[in-house]
Amino acid sequence: MRLPNLLATKSRRLAAFFFLYVTEGLPLGFTATAIATQMRRQGVGPAQIGVFVGTLYLPWGWKWLVGPFVDVFYSDRLGRRRMWIVAMQVLMAMMLLASMPVDYAAQIKLFTFLILILNVFGATQDVAIDALACGVLKEEERGLANGLMFAGAYVGQAIGGAGVLLLAKYVGFNSTFLFVAACILSVTFFVALGLREPKMGTRPKAHGSWFRAAVLDIRNYSVKAVKAFFGTRAALVGLVFALLPAGAYSLSLALQSNLAVELGLSDSKIALLALVCTIISAVGCVVGGFLSDRFGRRRMLALYLVGTAVVTGFLAVAMRRQGWIMPIDPRMPNRPIPPTALITSFWVANIVYSVFQGLMYGTRTALFMDICTPAVAATQFTAYMAMLNLVIWYSAIWQGRAIEAWGYPATLTLDAAAGLVCIFLLPLMKKRTAAAAPTGTEPT
Repeated sequence: MRLPNLLATKSRRLAAFFFLYVTEGLPLGFTATAIATQMRRQGVGPAQIGVFVGTLYLPWGWKWLVGPFVDVFYSDRLGRRRMWIVAMQVLMAMMLLASMPVDYAAQIKLFTFLILILNVFGATQDVAIDALACGVLKEEERGLANGLMFAGAYVGQAIGGAGVLLLAKYVGFNSTFLFVAACILSVTFFVALGLREPKMGTRPKAHGSWFRAAVLDIRNYSVKAVKAFFGTRAALVGLVFALLPAGAYSLSLALQSNLAVELGLSDSKIALLALVCTIISAVGCVVGGFLSDRFGRRRMLALYLVGTAVVTGFLAVAMRRQGWIMPIDPRMPNRPIPPTALITSFWVANIVYSVFQGLMYGTRTALFMDICTPAVAATQFTAYMAMLNLVIWYSAIWQGRAIEAWGYPATLTLDAAAGLVCIFLLPLMKKRTAAAAPTGTEPT
């Protein structure tokens, strides 16, 4: 059966990139939400879960190192980008199957290592998908395509997180590994194999081995990146900004799932919360970008960052008032029953936080596009996006340790305060003039 060429028309291209990004969200939702929830139910501590969740994002912080290899090693017969996408999706499914028999609570180090490798494949796939988007999307399609790609990632996270938690009631949690792997391979068969890229022409002859060509490409990449990051004040400030938390992070990381389990929420209720928050954030991405175009990116971004901090601080105050300070093992006999007011505050805080996080995400991405140097916009933008994942990595780790050392209210308060520091850099990140603005950048 010959699949239709999904790159032939605008509607097919947009649909293809939506579903390709679903496969990026699937394993993240499965591991950061579903697996993290089950870990806490089995007594794994917040610090260990924080390290686990942080490790998931680590490969995404270094994905820019893969770029030169994705560019240098390709086959026109197999598809320059399709070859990488199909290979990585198959390897992602294989790693899910390999991790299935591992006890993620008793053998957490081995399981974390396997999931780390899974996300290496996922990050490599992301590089290939973004490179394909840059090559085949027309300029007038890129805005809508980026919105659909982000939406696809959120849908994937909802399926891998909320969907799995709901499904586990009927098939058992261990069987959901097969479900996630099947979802990824479905996209491989029905979408990735139907990508027929235009021929790249005659491959330039490399002086020496392909390995030497890759090394030279990495060197050229590094030179371009250094010039881009240090060429203007806005770019340099953007580098610092990308390495700082953009608002409070705790209600989007392991702290949220840890607390949900400790407050007695069932898997169905946790799934419902994750689903609602994911949908709200996805819509917020689009709305935030629109509002930033109308009222100014830096002004609106500052407002959204403050919003995430205020909501996080609200939950910290609520927890302190109700006396829910330190983490409690969910398996502990006769453990305290959380007050109804605290559970209500937890739901309200998460839902409102999702509004501001979605608004922030779409606006922050647009701001980074503004400050990119036109000649190396794709390279610079990809590096900025990679650094944002490093922030998630170290935030998840320190928060997990802080919960065990100081408790939830103190961790939430510190997270809210740390998320406001980057606001002081916004006045220095002025938008480039129209004449110098980039005409297109690589999607995240």
